[in-house]
Amino acid sequence: MLQWLKPPMFIEAIQDKAQAEHDYRYWRRRVFYSIFIGYTFYYFTRKSLTFAMPALSRDLGFDKSELGILLSVLSISYGISKFVSGISGDRSNARYFMATGLVITGILNICFGFASSLWLFAILWGLNGWFQGFGFAPAARILTHWYSKKERGFWWALWSTSHNVGGALIPIIVAYCVTLSGWRAAMWIPGLLCLFSAFFVINRLRDTPQSLGLPSIEKFNGEEGAHESANERELSVSEILWKYVLVNPAIWFLAGANFFVYEIRSGINDWTVFYLVETSSLSELQASTTVSWFEVGGLLGMIAAGWASDKIFNGFRGGINILLMLFTAVPVGLFWFSAHQSLILDSTLMFLIGFFLFGPQMLIGCTAAEQSHKKAAATASGFAGCFAYLGAAVSGYPFGTLAHRYGWDAFFVALVIAVVLGALCFVPIWYQENFAKSARRLVEA
Repeated sequence: MLQWLKPPMFIEAIQDKAQAEHDYRYWRRRVFYSIFIGYTFYYFTRKSLTFAMPALSRDLGFDKSELGILLSVLSISYGISKFVSGISGDRSNARYFMATGLVITGILNICFGFASSLWLFAILWGLNGWFQGFGFAPAARILTHWYSKKERGFWWALWSTSHNVGGALIPIIVAYCVTLSGWRAAMWIPGLLCLFSAFFVINRLRDTPQSLGLPSIEKFNGEEGAHESANERELSVSEILWKYVLVNPAIWFLAGANFFVYEIRSGINDWTVFYLVETSSLSELQASTTVSWFEVGGLLGMIAAGWASDKIFNGFRGGINILLMLFTAVPVGLFWFSAHQSLILDSTLMFLIGFFLFGPQMLIGCTAAEQSHKKAAATASGFAGCFAYLGAAVSGYPFGTLAHRYGWDAFFVALVIAVVLGALCFVPIWYQENFAKSARRLVEA
């Protein structure tokens, strides 16, 4: 580990209670908007290609299978990096870890805009996927160290809306770039924006409360017990992996659920513009605007799911995830059979798919962190995220080939199957949580 990426040392705690409360409120706001803005710009460089694909295809003559290779390469490299970076991120300074990834992904997007061959695209986009993994780990570290379990569902959900802000803005930015200057500008502009955002993150973000002379979040909120005190000991890599992640059955079920959730999410996000341009009279700008409503729905859906999981389900996430996955199947089916003659109807269905789907997507990471250990939060969430992007990889080359050879109906059949399998993966989590709930009532009685 490079010295400058190591987490800062804890410093002597502030003794003045009023000053500590003031500083905690200030720093919680500051670190939150820092990771929110930072992750928004990660999405600019992750999804730039997705919305430039129709123009790139026309310019260079690539078919859907070839474009799918690029999507799969990014998903596989990002998925592996999310796990590896999670291990590093649990033992790194969130401030510099997040900024480093922003700088490198920005440079890689700019380089992509100068290339023209498929093999060079694949190399650059694979590297981009690897350094995209530097975004999630520091965010998970910040959220588990600055927000306690009783409030974390809401704050994790609120941070997760950065996905949707970035996802809603980038298709519009890319569409305008393509319209004005072509697909190459659609890669250069997001890359430049990402470079500027890295300096913002370095300036504003900080690491843990203890590195700023503040108590742990559990102690600050009066929730500290023996377990929370033990959480402040740094864990070795072997402890993180073998004690809290790889032998934890709940993490594996969450990983499986994430595989199917991201297969659906990436399938909708990556191919809907191409689908609408090919099967309807919508222009690229209209199709891109339609997909933006998928992200808007996801933004509101994640906040609603986070609030409901905290306040209605009392921090138990399994049941709400099953319901939301099953609800997702309805607008997916309606969009499949829609005639796509109404921009309003298509946008509404995109909104509803996002509203129901993004709740489980967000809660998986939060649940994985809670099912593991505070000091292994990024690793546990990253492990589940690794499977997520294997699912996303399926939505690339395999889905592109499916649509190319058998038509778009086969593509939508695959999406509906993924919805059902994803819901089933949450059943063991729901069962485990109900068992824990019953045991707690028995002890209290």
